[in-house]
Amino acid sequence: MLIYGVALMSGCMIVGTFLGYLVGNLVGISANIGGVGIAMLLLVIVSRYLMDRDQLSKLAQDGIKFWSAMYIPIVVAMAAKQNVLAAFDAGALAFIAGLGSVLAGFLLIRPIAALSPKSAPENNAAE
Repeated sequence: MLIYGVALMSGCMIVGTFLGYLVGNLVGISANIGGVGIAMLLLVIVSRYLMDRDQLSKLAQDGIKFWSAMYIPIVVAMAAKQNVLAAFDAGALAFIAGLGSVLAGFLLIRPIAALSPKSAPENNAAE
């Protein structure tokens, strides 16, 4: 099941990488700018288009859903690693700013959660 849909995802990644390098060259940087994001959007658009027209088998749809779910955490982990390495290279101020934003995020979880409306717990055991 997992191999189905990988060709579609690979094609989107190739096109996204090409477009990312094209955008980079247009702004004068020899780097891939947004290629992964472009590939992700392209995968969503193309797979939704094919699913709406019943041109993808159930196995291919399941494979695309699996790899889409795996794709986001992997990309976030890669970006986080690059950000940490860049912070160490940039010096103490970048590292302190990163730690400060993480600490602020942790401290704001409770106040933001308090703003949400209270909901009664569902009692599914009685059903």
